[in-house]
Amino acid sequence: MSLSFKIFARPILLTLLLLAVPLVAMQFTREVSWTFFDFVVMGMLLFGTGLTYELVAARAGATTVYRLGVALGVVAGLLLVWVNLAVGIIGSEANPANLLYLGVLGTVLTGALRARFRAAGLARTMLAAAAVQLLVPLVAALIWQPAIDRGFWLTLAFNGVFALLWAGSALLFYRASHRQPAA
Repeated sequence: MSLSFKIFARPILLTLLLLAVPLVAMQFTREVSWTFFDFVVMGMLLFGTGLTYELVAARAGATTVYRLGVALGVVAGLLLVWVNLAVGIIGSEANPANLLYLGVLGTVLTGALRARFRAAGLARTMLAAAAVQLLVPLVAALIWQPAIDRGFWLTLAFNGVFALLWAGSALLFYRASHRQPAA
Protein backbone atom coordinates (compact mmCIF):
# COMPACT_ATOMS: atom_id res chain seq x y z
CA MET A 1 0.00 0.00 0.00
CA SER A 2 1.56 3.31 -1.06
CA LEU A 3 2.04 6.16 1.39
CA SER A 4 -0.27 8.49 -0.54
CA PHE A 5 -3.08 5.93 -0.45
CA LYS A 6 -2.64 5.47 3.33
CA ILE A 7 -2.82 9.22 3.88
CA PHE A 8 -6.32 9.24 2.35
CA ALA A 9 -7.48 5.75 3.36
CA ARG A 10 -7.36 6.21 7.14
CA PRO A 11 -9.33 9.50 7.18
CA ILE A 12 -11.90 8.05 4.77
CA LEU A 13 -12.37 4.88 6.83
CA LEU A 14 -12.54 6.78 10.13
CA THR A 15 -15.02 9.27 8.66
CA LEU A 16 -17.29 6.48 7.40
CA LEU A 17 -17.06 4.68 10.73
CA LEU A 18 -17.95 7.79 12.73
CA LEU A 19 -20.79 8.72 10.37
CA ALA A 20 -22.22 5.23 10.81
CA VAL A 21 -22.96 6.04 14.46
CA PRO A 22 -25.71 8.63 13.81
CA LEU A 23 -26.91 6.64 10.79
CA VAL A 24 -27.47 3.56 12.93
CA ALA A 25 -28.89 5.63 15.81
CA MET A 26 -31.48 7.12 13.44
CA GLN A 27 -32.82 3.61 12.84
CA PHE A 28 -33.63 3.15 16.53
CA THR A 29 -34.61 6.57 17.87
CA ARG A 30 -36.22 9.79 16.73
CA GLU A 31 -33.86 11.73 19.00
CA VAL A 32 -31.17 11.54 16.30
CA SER A 33 -32.48 13.21 13.15
CA TRP A 34 -29.73 14.09 10.70
CA THR A 35 -30.39 15.39 7.21
CA PHE A 36 -28.30 14.57 4.15
CA PHE A 37 -26.73 18.02 4.56
CA ASP A 38 -25.74 17.17 8.16
CA PHE A 39 -23.95 14.05 6.95
CA VAL A 40 -22.18 15.96 4.18
CA VAL A 41 -21.00 18.75 6.49
CA MET A 42 -19.89 16.37 9.24
CA GLY A 43 -18.24 14.12 6.68
CA MET A 44 -16.23 17.06 5.35
CA LEU A 45 -15.27 18.13 8.87
CA LEU A 46 -14.20 14.65 9.92
CA PHE A 47 -12.34 13.91 6.71
CA GLY A 48 -10.64 17.31 6.77
CA THR A 49 -9.58 16.76 10.37
CA GLY A 50 -8.22 13.30 9.64
CA LEU A 51 -6.42 14.41 6.50
CA THR A 52 -4.90 17.39 8.32
CA TYR A 53 -3.61 15.07 11.01
CA GLU A 54 -2.18 12.66 8.46
CA LEU A 55 -0.45 15.38 6.47
CA VAL A 56 1.03 17.26 9.44
CA ALA A 57 1.90 14.28 11.66
CA ALA A 58 3.44 12.34 8.77
CA ARG A 59 6.54 14.55 8.84
CA ALA A 60 9.80 12.66 8.73
CA GLY A 61 11.16 12.29 12.23
CA ALA A 62 7.91 13.33 13.95
CA THR A 63 7.96 12.09 17.52
CA THR A 64 5.02 10.68 19.43
CA VAL A 65 4.80 13.90 21.45
CA TYR A 66 4.69 15.94 18.21
CA ARG A 67 1.91 13.69 16.86
CA LEU A 68 -0.04 14.11 20.11
CA GLY A 69 0.32 17.89 19.77
CA VAL A 70 -1.04 17.69 16.23
CA ALA A 71 -3.90 15.44 17.37
CA LEU A 72 -4.91 17.76 20.20
CA GLY A 73 -4.69 20.82 17.93
CA VAL A 74 -6.80 19.35 15.13
CA VAL A 75 -9.37 18.02 17.61
CA ALA A 76 -9.62 21.48 19.19
CA GLY A 77 -10.17 22.96 15.73
CA LEU A 78 -12.78 20.33 14.85
CA LEU A 79 -14.69 20.90 18.10
CA LEU A 80 -14.56 24.67 17.65
CA VAL A 81 -16.10 24.47 14.17
CA TRP A 82 -18.58 21.73 15.13
CA VAL A 83 -19.92 23.52 18.21
CA ASN A 84 -20.22 26.79 16.30
CA LEU A 85 -22.12 25.16 13.45
CA ALA A 86 -24.36 23.12 15.73
CA VAL A 87 -25.36 25.53 18.48
CA GLY A 88 -22.90 28.43 18.54
CA ILE A 89 -20.64 29.42 21.40
CA ILE A 90 -21.82 33.01 21.75
CA GLY A 91 -25.60 32.84 21.71
CA SER A 92 -27.06 30.70 18.94
CA GLU A 93 -25.32 29.43 15.82
CA ALA A 94 -26.87 32.38 13.93
CA ASN A 95 -25.16 35.00 16.14
CA PRO A 96 -22.62 36.91 14.00
CA ALA A 97 -20.28 37.10 17.00
CA ASN A 98 -19.45 33.43 16.37
CA LEU A 99 -17.71 34.45 13.15
CA LEU A 100 -14.98 35.96 15.33
CA TYR A 101 -13.80 32.40 16.02
CA LEU A 102 -12.47 32.33 12.47
CA GLY A 103 -9.69 34.44 13.99
CA VAL A 104 -8.65 31.47 16.13
CA LEU A 105 -8.53 29.16 13.13
CA GLY A 106 -6.75 31.83 11.10
CA THR A 107 -4.16 32.18 13.86
CA VAL A 108 -3.51 28.43 13.81
CA LEU A 109 -3.28 28.22 10.02
CA THR A 110 -1.08 31.30 9.63
CA GLY A 111 1.17 30.35 12.54
CA ALA A 112 1.58 26.76 11.37
CA LEU A 113 2.56 27.86 7.87
CA ARG A 114 4.95 30.51 9.16
CA ALA A 115 6.53 27.98 11.53
CA ARG A 116 6.80 25.50 8.66
CA PHE A 117 5.20 23.00 11.01
CA ARG A 118 8.26 22.93 13.27
CA ALA A 119 7.50 22.05 16.86
CA ALA A 120 8.89 25.23 18.48
CA GLY A 121 6.91 27.46 16.12
CA LEU A 122 3.78 25.37 16.58
CA ALA A 123 4.13 25.75 20.36
CA ARG A 124 4.02 29.54 19.98
CA THR A 125 1.18 29.26 17.47
CA MET A 126 -0.98 27.20 19.81
CA LEU A 127 -0.35 29.65 22.67
CA ALA A 128 -1.44 32.46 20.36
CA ALA A 129 -4.57 30.46 19.47
CA ALA A 130 -5.34 30.07 23.19
CA ALA A 131 -4.99 33.82 23.67
CA VAL A 132 -7.20 34.62 20.68
CA GLN A 133 -9.76 32.08 21.92
CA LEU A 134 -9.97 33.97 25.22
CA LEU A 135 -10.14 37.35 23.47
CA VAL A 136 -13.06 36.46 21.17
CA PRO A 137 -15.85 36.68 23.78
CA LEU A 138 -14.32 39.86 25.20
CA VAL A 139 -14.19 41.50 21.76
CA ALA A 140 -17.75 40.30 21.09
CA ALA A 141 -18.86 41.82 24.39
CA LEU A 142 -17.28 45.16 23.46
CA ILE A 143 -18.99 45.16 20.05
CA TRP A 144 -22.44 43.76 20.89
CA GLN A 145 -22.59 44.73 24.59
CA PRO A 146 -24.57 41.77 25.94
CA ALA A 147 -25.98 41.59 29.43
CA ILE A 148 -23.29 40.50 31.88
CA ASP A 149 -25.23 37.59 33.31
CA ARG A 150 -24.73 33.90 33.97
CA GLY A 151 -24.67 33.17 30.23
CA PHE A 152 -21.79 35.57 29.69
CA TRP A 153 -19.71 33.91 32.44
CA LEU A 154 -20.53 30.45 31.08
CA THR A 155 -19.36 31.59 27.64
CA LEU A 156 -16.08 32.79 29.14
CA ALA A 157 -15.65 29.48 30.97
CA PHE A 158 -16.41 27.49 27.81
CA ASN A 159 -13.80 29.51 25.96
CA GLY A 160 -11.41 28.71 28.79
CA VAL A 161 -11.87 25.00 28.07
CA PHE A 162 -10.92 25.58 24.43
CA ALA A 163 -7.97 27.72 25.51
CA LEU A 164 -6.79 24.81 27.66
CA LEU A 165 -6.95 22.50 24.63
CA TRP A 166 -4.84 24.92 22.59
CA ALA A 167 -2.43 25.38 25.51
CA GLY A 168 -2.16 21.60 25.95
CA SER A 169 -1.22 21.31 22.30
CA ALA A 170 1.36 24.09 22.81
CA LEU A 171 2.86 22.21 25.74
CA LEU A 172 3.17 19.03 23.68
CA PHE A 173 4.84 20.93 20.83
CA TYR A 174 7.18 22.62 23.32
CA ARG A 175 8.19 19.22 24.66
CA ALA A 176 8.62 17.90 21.12
CA SER A 177 10.85 20.83 20.23
CA HIS A 178 13.19 20.00 23.09
CA ARG A 179 13.45 16.35 22.09
CA GLN A 180 14.48 17.07 18.50
CA PRO A 181 18.12 17.57 17.61
CA ALA A 182 19.01 21.13 16.66
CA ALA A 183 18.99 21.72 12.92
